[in-house]
Amino acid sequence: MSKNIYVGNLPWSSTEEDIRAAFASYGEVISVKLIEDRETGRPRGFGFVEMEDQGALEAIEALDGKDLGGRNIKVNEAKPRVERPRW
Repeated sequence: MSKNIYVGNLPWSSTEEDIRAAFASYGEVISVKLIEDRETGRPRGFGFVEMEDQGALEAIEALDGKDLGGRNIKVNEAKPRVERPRW
C-alpha cells in the first residue's frame, strides 16, 4: 500500500527532484506532484508525494516543520480531495 502526503509552504524554487531527494531517505518515493496555478503556470507552494506506507509515516514524522530552502515545510497525510461545484 502507499500513502499520499501533502507538502506545503514550499519555496517557489522547489523542483520535483528537490522534493524527491528530501523524501527518498525515508523510503521509496512513488511519485511527486507540485501544484501550479492554472492560469499562470507558476508554482503554488504545495504539492503531494506518494510513498510506501512505512516510509511515508517516517517522512511525515521527520520532515514536518523542517527547513527546506529557507522555509519550514508542512508535511502531513493528504486528505481526500473534496469536489467543489464549478460556477
